[in-house]
Amino acid sequence: MYRRVQPLSIILFLIDLVIVPASLALGSFMRSTLPFGVSGALSGENVAVPPLIYILAVVCWVVGMTFSGVYDPQRSLRWFNEVWRVAWGNLLSGFLMAGLLYFTFRELSRLQFVYFSVASTMFMLVYRGVLRLVYRTAGKARPGGRTRILLVGAGDLGSRLGRILLDHSRWGFEPIGYLDDDVQKHGTLLNGLEVLGSISDLAGLVQERQVDEIWTALPLTATSRLQDIMRALERVSVRIKVVPDYFSMALVQANAEILDGLPIIGLRDPLIEGPPRLIKRVFDLSVSLALLILFSPVLIVAGVAVKLDSRGPISIRQQRVGENGRLFDMFKLRTMVADAGKRLEEVVHRDADGNMIHKAQDDPRVTRVGHWLRRFSVDELPQLVNVIKGDMSLVGPRPEMPWLVDRYEAWQRKRFAVPQGITGWWQINGRSDKPMHLNTDDDLYYVYNYSLWLDIVILLKTPIAVLRGKGAF
Repeated sequence: MYRRVQPLSIILFLIDLVIVPASLALGSFMRSTLPFGVSGALSGENVAVPPLIYILAVVCWVVGMTFSGVYDPQRSLRWFNEVWRVAWGNLLSGFLMAGLLYFTFRELSRLQFVYFSVASTMFMLVYRGVLRLVYRTAGKARPGGRTRILLVGAGDLGSRLGRILLDHSRWGFEPIGYLDDDVQKHGTLLNGLEVLGSISDLAGLVQERQVDEIWTALPLTATSRLQDIMRALERVSVRIKVVPDYFSMALVQANAEILDGLPIIGLRDPLIEGPPRLIKRVFDLSVSLALLILFSPVLIVAGVAVKLDSRGPISIRQQRVGENGRLFDMFKLRTMVADAGKRLEEVVHRDADGNMIHKAQDDPRVTRVGHWLRRFSVDELPQLVNVIKGDMSLVGPRPEMPWLVDRYEAWQRKRFAVPQGITGWWQINGRSDKPMHLNTDDDLYYVYNYSLWLDIVILLKTPIAVLRGKGAF
């Protein structure tokens, strides 16, 4: 079976084919009219570009945008993923075209090329944003061809899969319902989709509902039913896809490889690898070094205040759990009395649902200076050294203490699929006023939606969260 090209991917591709030459023509016009481009004889004249260069531009942009994954639904589901891939694709395309122009047509001015590149990037981002708004407000009546999908399995995995397909139906996904052997679920609604019957009804429903694809989302204990599904559909023209139930075992994603025809699935592979990992590391090093120099006077003053306020060291090391469960020593300015570890029982308690809470706003162990250091997160600044060492990242889930991680459920451990950070999605959305089990929800949002752009957004919002001081204790 071939992999169907989504209608929206074709629409985006065709629009981009129009935008690229239009942007090149606009760049020539801007070069001859804008104050930054006008000079002497160029004033009021258009800078002619040979037709061959238009063809070259289109080819370069098709290669760059395709390589960046802009037209792949699985890589561009979230808006910030699409923004990053459009920007990255335009950058790749620009470098490719600049190299080819060096050998073919040097008469194209640098300013003209810059105008062209900026215009194409902006046009692609704007019209994609408009399309997202249109598709979001259009509800189910969205334009384009549809892929009618019947989901097999109405458990936790099937429910999650149904939500994903509904949320991203602009790519042509049209889930029509579920099949499940649990008769108590028959006729009920799950994510607004009906459980239509048992798996034994599969062949008839495929014909009746004109199903294009079958997506199975069965638990590991029911994988033997796959053979029944394959036999039932042997003579039915329908595509079959399997969504394995590895989410409870994998940290976040299960990466498949083929070794001499055998599929091998990695359950603990790092989420951020390759170029994105390198970019994140370079970003962390450059920004953390700059921040450490900038805040060094603050650290000196804070250290003196800690020493004068109470007995004990200026800074402390706390063992924390890092990426993929690796233990490391995290640095902090001391904000508690010297024997705080022995008095933990004074603040540890459980909420109404039985979840352990280990922080309190009126913690008696916090010193007077420590209260203000925590209020403005000054005690976290030494962790810039951890970032430089590679133990942590600037942005990521908060590294937790081992004794708390030992109490995690399996789904909570997925937060360790990425480097742990000084600040993160949780910190700008509530900080310590959310108990441990809700912190993990925010951390997993970051894990599943990671991008460099999201890192930048979180860093820009962190000072606002610090100044507000909400949940800082």
